[in-house]
Amino acid sequence: MKKLLFVAFLVLSTSLFAQNNSLYAVSENYTKKEVHIKMRDGASLYTVIYTPKDQSKKYPIIMQRTPYSCAPYGPNEFKKSIGPSETMMKEGYIVAYQDVRGRWMSDGLYDNMRAFIPNKKSKNQVDEASDTYDTIDWLVKNAANNNGNVGTWGISYPGFYATYSLLSRHPALKAVSPQACISDFFFDDFHHNGAYLLSYWKATPLFGIQKKERTTTSWYTLPDLGTKDDYQFFMDAGPLSNLDSFYGKDNEFWQQLKDHSNYDDFWQKRGILQHLKDIKPAVMTVGGWFDAEDLYGPLNTYQTIEKTSKNYNTIVMGPWSHGDWARSSAKAVIGNINFGDSISGFYQKNIEANFFRHFLKENGKGQNKLPEAYVFDTGVKDWKTYDVWPPKNSAKESFYLANDKLMTSVPTEVGFQEFISDPKKPVPFTEDINQKGITPRKYMTDDQRFSARRPDVIVYETEVLEDNMTLAGDILAQLQVSTSGTDADWIVKVIDVFPSDEPETPEVAPYLKMSNYHMMVRSEVMRGRFRNSFITPEPFVANQKTAVDIKLQDVMHTFKKGHKIQIQIQSTWFPLIDLNPQTFVDNIFYAKPEDFKKQTHRVYDDSKIIFTVVK
Repeated sequence: MKKLLFVAFLVLSTSLFAQNNSLYAVSENYTKKEVHIKMRDGASLYTVIYTPKDQSKKYPIIMQRTPYSCAPYGPNEFKKSIGPSETMMKEGYIVAYQDVRGRWMSDGLYDNMRAFIPNKKSKNQVDEASDTYDTIDWLVKNAANNNGNVGTWGISYPGFYATYSLLSRHPALKAVSPQACISDFFFDDFHHNGAYLLSYWKATPLFGIQKKERTTTSWYTLPDLGTKDDYQFFMDAGPLSNLDSFYGKDNEFWQQLKDHSNYDDFWQKRGILQHLKDIKPAVMTVGGWFDAEDLYGPLNTYQTIEKTSKNYNTIVMGPWSHGDWARSSAKAVIGNINFGDSISGFYQKNIEANFFRHFLKENGKGQNKLPEAYVFDTGVKDWKTYDVWPPKNSAKESFYLANDKLMTSVPTEVGFQEFISDPKKPVPFTEDINQKGITPRKYMTDDQRFSARRPDVIVYETEVLEDNMTLAGDILAQLQVSTSGTDADWIVKVIDVFPSDEPETPEVAPYLKMSNYHMMVRSEVMRGRFRNSFITPEPFVANQKTAVDIKLQDVMHTFKKGHKIQIQIQSTWFPLIDLNPQTFVDNIFYAKPEDFKKQTHRVYDDSKIIFTVVK
């Protein structure tokens, strides 16, 4: 019998990212007003407006639209902090929050990553852009003491709505900061290159069930696994179709995931990058190098706008997991690695506040001193600034995977390394058996020695580096592979191997040592069936050498002198991603137990990794 655990939705609300230790009282410095703003089709969206009590000057409006609730509800109930940061809260902004269409206290039906309608022909054709336009229009006409300038921001799903606000084309919108923003569900969050992120399965009810009426309380429940051993739970569950026992037909998102396993029109029309053209407002996209949820989104949002628009466009990437930059913690710690003190505070005061102040309070006049790219080097643990990203002084450099070595010389003979991939004994993605929270967050710097010791993981390594080597930009794995089956996943991990005399740190787990620590720097999966097309999957020809390209997201990392660069290649990564049957089936969500087969995979010595190296 399935167990269901009620979990307050506010755990995932944007207040998660707010500072909670401030002595500054919002209620003493701001008034609060709750309104329902009518959209062009008649639906009303709940909006709360916090306005500075000091009425001696006018203020810009900073707005966040969210599916995660504008709580606390009630005219006398105040958030502990408002706006993007404590710095901006104290500077004074009119801060507006809105429950998006179909969520919480707003009317209408919810549509997960609602598709943009470019050429609307009637007032009943609505999307997040039209809702944003109508909201901004109401705010600048009705919010007391505003200066006519509007900015939007948000982290995670609210970051997607911030990106979407650019498509509203409202003239009052001057500055937008999409942060950890989703841009395409087939490449971020619930999928990576077509592979389903099984580790996100527990989050499905958050987006899959429609509410019946306006509400201030959760209308869904999250599944209780009945165990703290996630790996064993999903192994025991078997094929994905067995998970139907937890979710009924009312979970629309679970049904959509199952029925749209390819990059079909359902996913394509929800992708927002294709619409980011001729953008006018200033944009500052923010992300974390170790954001397990949304790394693809920020990098590709910035890159797309850079190619299609002439507006002010900048990117900030720090040593953070999902949303860490909005927290007030003194140390930036990801897993076992401490990247330094007051990094988030520096960002909030010197980067984020600067951006919004310049474009919303100073009307964009004068020189904004922010660089094009403010990026943190996760190897030397320091900020770097560039006038273009990737840096101009970078170049592509190929490293070949041959004879267990990672080398710059082309191999004279092409052999191969092989391993047996068994769906009954998949490689774990982390040593920790229990996933903290409903999605994994901190595994992206994990020590990879545990996987290097497995026979179903191939390891390639450089000699000890004689000089620092800095990577700044994307990584492309061009693999030559074969499989005895007709389908396979290919996972590539880029790892920084520390020297044996690396000093110990207090952050490292008790069972680990920093001596010879294998820090994961970047990793990615490619579901082999999509190697030529995400729209039309195709099987492998058994035992036939085949090219598989895997693009890994950008890094900014210096492999220091005395370290080594390591590449690990494997075909299971469980339960981060679901199991590939390794025999081609039409839809893995409906695969049967007998479809899952043990197979032999080979990686040939003419495979290579192409790094973007700073010269």
